[in-house]
Amino acid sequence: MAAVAVVRVRGHAKIQRQAVETMDMLRLNRVNHCAVLPKNDTTSGMLQVVKDYVTWGELTPEAIARLLFHKGEVAGGARLTDAYVKDNSAFTSILSFAKALEKGEARFSDVKGLKPVLRLPPPRQGHRSTRRPFVDGGSLGYRGADMEKLIDKMLPKLKEAK
Repeated sequence: MAAVAVVRVRGHAKIQRQAVETMDMLRLNRVNHCAVLPKNDTTSGMLQVVKDYVTWGELTPEAIARLLFHKGEVAGGARLTDAYVKDNSAFTSILSFAKALEKGEARFSDVKGLKPVLRLPPPRQGHRSTRRPFVDGGSLGYRGADMEKLIDKMLPKLKEAK
C-alpha cells in the first residue's frame, strides 16, 4: 500500500456539485492545498470524481517527510518538528511518521494536533495548463512518480553550499 499526494489545481468556479462535495471530503478547499491519503479503492473512486480539478501521484517516504517538515502545521499555526511528533504520537521523528504513512500504517490523526491539509505555494514557473490532463501536457489528473517533481517545485528551494 502506498500514499498518494493530492493537490488542488483549479478554483471554485463552475464545478459540478458532486466534485465540490468530494473535494470537501478530501479537505481540498483552496487551490494548492495538498492532502496525503492512503491508496485504496475509496480514495481511487474519489480521485476519479475530481480528476478534472486536482492532480495526484505517489510519493516516496523521503518526499513525504520533506513535505511535512516544510509545510506541516500543528494547532496554533506552529511548524511540525521532530520533537512535536515524538511528544504527541508513537513515532520518533517526522521521517518515521512519513514511512508509516507511505506503508498505510498511519494517518495524520495519529499525530495529535497535526492539521490534515498542507498549504502549498504555487509551483515555481507555474502550473502547466490547468484545463488539460497531465498526459496531454497539462496539470490535471494522475501523474504517478512525477508528483515528486511538482512537490519539489512547490517547496522552498534548498540553498547550495559553497
